[in-house]
Amino acid sequence: MADAPSQRGARPERPLSPHIQIYKPLINMVMSILHRITGAALYIGTLLLVWWLIAAATSPQYFDYVSSWFQTLIGQLIMIGYTWALLHHMLGGLRHFLWDTGRGFDLATIDKLSWATIVLSLAGTVAIWLAVAAKGMF
Repeated sequence: MADAPSQRGARPERPLSPHIQIYKPLINMVMSILHRITGAALYIGTLLLVWWLIAAATSPQYFDYVSSWFQTLIGQLIMIGYTWALLHHMLGGLRHFLWDTGRGFDLATIDKLSWATIVLSLAGTVAIWLAVAAKGMF
């Protein structure tokens, strides 16, 4: 009797939670993840914006120094990425605001809003940076 395994404390066989490989990524899942990532990226981008504003308030020499960092290829890519993150996060917030009113919960509307978020954020970023380039600001 001492050799027989005890049922007490034994776990019953249960199915494991579905792994990410089982799920097909839907656009609303991707947008949810991107909304969180862009929210985190905005912290870093805002710190860079604050650095630039402090430089503007400090002295012309320090402002020129900080601006020279943003005029490099990496600096411009960071600013373009910050612009996209800002627009994408804002549009995602508007989508969530719509949902807070109790509207837009049918699957077709969710998909349309998700696609609109990505398309409008990319188009807005391109439009902003084309306007910046046309003004000769960079």
